[in-house]
Amino acid sequence: MKAHSPTSPRRTPVSNHPLGLELVGNHERLRLLDELKRIAVEQLGNLPGQLFAPIETRLQESIRQGGGAQERVDLAALLALRARGAGFVMRYRELLARNFDDLRNRAGRDAHVAAMGLVEESDLDFHVAGQQVADAVARQFSRPLELLEQRFELLCVSIGAPNPANPIGAVRLVGAFQQAFAGTDLSESLRRLLFDEYQRALLDYLGDLYARLNGLMAQDGLVLDPRRHATQPQSQPPKIPADIETFRAPAETRVEFQRLRELLHAWRGESSAPPPLLPFGVREFQVEELVGIAAIVQRDVVPGFAQSLSGHGRLDEAIRAHLSTAALSFGINPESTRFSRREQDAIDLVSLLFTSLVSSHALPDRGRQLLSRLVIAYVRVAFQDELLFMQPGHPARRLLDALALSCESNDGASPQDRALLDRASELVMRVVADYNEDLAVFSLAADELEGMLQQQRSRAEVAERRTAEAMHGRERLQQARGLAAEALDSAIAGRALTREVAGFLSEPWLHHAVQVLLRDGQQSSRHVQVVALARTLVALDGAAGRGVGGPVAKGLVNLEEALAQCAHSSGLDPRAAEEWLAGFARAMAFPDVARAQAEVPQVAAEDGDDDGTLRLVGGTDTLAYDAAVAAMMRELEPGAWLRLVDESGKEASVKLAWISPLTGRRLLVDRRGLRQLVASPEQMAALAAEGRLALTATASPFDEAMRAVRRQLAAAAA
Repeated sequence: MKAHSPTSPRRTPVSNHPLGLELVGNHERLRLLDELKRIAVEQLGNLPGQLFAPIETRLQESIRQGGGAQERVDLAALLALRARGAGFVMRYRELLARNFDDLRNRAGRDAHVAAMGLVEESDLDFHVAGQQVADAVARQFSRPLELLEQRFELLCVSIGAPNPANPIGAVRLVGAFQQAFAGTDLSESLRRLLFDEYQRALLDYLGDLYARLNGLMAQDGLVLDPRRHATQPQSQPPKIPADIETFRAPAETRVEFQRLRELLHAWRGESSAPPPLLPFGVREFQVEELVGIAAIVQRDVVPGFAQSLSGHGRLDEAIRAHLSTAALSFGINPESTRFSRREQDAIDLVSLLFTSLVSSHALPDRGRQLLSRLVIAYVRVAFQDELLFMQPGHPARRLLDALALSCESNDGASPQDRALLDRASELVMRVVADYNEDLAVFSLAADELEGMLQQQRSRAEVAERRTAEAMHGRERLQQARGLAAEALDSAIAGRALTREVAGFLSEPWLHHAVQVLLRDGQQSSRHVQVVALARTLVALDGAAGRGVGGPVAKGLVNLEEALAQCAHSSGLDPRAAEEWLAGFARAMAFPDVARAQAEVPQVAAEDGDDDGTLRLVGGTDTLAYDAAVAAMMRELEPGAWLRLVDESGKEASVKLAWISPLTGRRLLVDRRGLRQLVASPEQMAALAAEGRLALTATASPFDEAMRAVRRQLAAAAA
């Protein structure tokens, strides 16, 4: 069972002096070490015994699908291993516990040299497989591992261990696994399966475990100075990953972030030179002080934050004012204390980010309120962890994305939307209450909200299909009406008709023709017969006007079956066909009966957006658009995301959900699958020219908001 992060943040006392590490007695630190060992062994100790069942399932499936002799050999070997499973588990638990005991016994790093160090040549493949698992774990959990390394270093110093080490680091976990299975004869394929399954299990378990241990150690006073790992000393250059592309990407990300900070400084009107010396008696806040103050006021409801996000005042000023007021209440004089440049950057970036999220994602009032409750928590994260702005998978970043997607255009109109808002509110309150340096609380909240969003996306897909089907049905009906009117116009050819024939053709026959087109299509034999009925009636009417009586009477009798089909198509009683026939006979019996120019009913063109959300009228000849942009819109495929500004100025995300095969019009829906716009590529290009429609490279609200922040800062700097 996976562990939950601690939920009771420890309040750190604040004074006018930098907050230091709380001194804890050696006995208490040893007790903490025992508790960490207990949790680690409890959470991970049974892993070896859990690997056999999924591997057996994979092998049996492979055999059922025609696998060769090797799969059968591996299955037999696996069953033999499974019979000895209790011994592997016992050995593995013993080795995990020993890693912690080594710290207590001051053996330090030297005690696990054999874990992943020199190996016999016969065990080289075993070692290489383990190294791959260790590399995967180190990559996946680089940030929590970095924090654990530093906290275990502090813990080791407090208990007098000369060689600090992380007893559950990637290398040590793999070393324990290798030693637990040492001497076991495994085929290459079975060894690969065993290590693959161990890697999968570690990646499933370690996130929660690392978060829990980090939280317990932080609660016990092992609080880190974030400046320690923000920049590495010159004497210890950063390690270059084996994958040069992986190294290049983080390097480019950090350079980009530094450029963003330079734009931020220019926006504040600061010189790129180092800041001047502070006046005598004035000092800068220490990071620990601000983090401690933020921890104390994190749960406060600050009306000024929500007001700023609604457009009334600046959020950065409200944040500084609230922190300064809180500092004064803890004995720090704001008149003699200043925010450092780095702290100013953190406050401004969070402020700009949150403001951009609200303005670009159509967050209703409740969404703005929820976002305002997170302001201090995110300022606190930004004080300590610049990766918030650089790492796409950062837990706090994921939560903002999920929250924005949950609240965007969500007014709680449906029970599902209300449930999503209610759950988002509960998770925000949990983060505000529980965050105490451990990012796991963000990760858990993001996971839960993303799960609900996936359910929403499934409902949205159903709504999209229904909307597309309804639109396609309307377009088919519109097309059928147009084709029927064209056929009628061609049959009449401007000739004068008796009132009975004209009335029949303009109503019952036209309805019948539309139904046949919808059911059978334009090329069907039934449609040919329907058109022939209209042409025959017009011809007979004309012949009657010329006094040709005999052929007219015979021709009318031959139409009886066709008229019966028309009555049936219109849902009329079969006697209606007889009444029509009798009426035609009476009208055509007298050559001089009154005739008039027959009018073909006009088919009104369907508006581009008949639900009124965004009116697009007029043909493409009257639109002002760039042909290249129209061509680009035409190339977009369903699933592409765009940003749409409606007539009231609200901006929101819309998705290209469907392209009409009949008209080429595009259906754009919101995140709930509700129709927002139906337009041609030319109309979309015209909206783009007005600044009301734009492509987005990603569906991530955080990324979109940060791009808007960069544009804002760049424009101000220019």
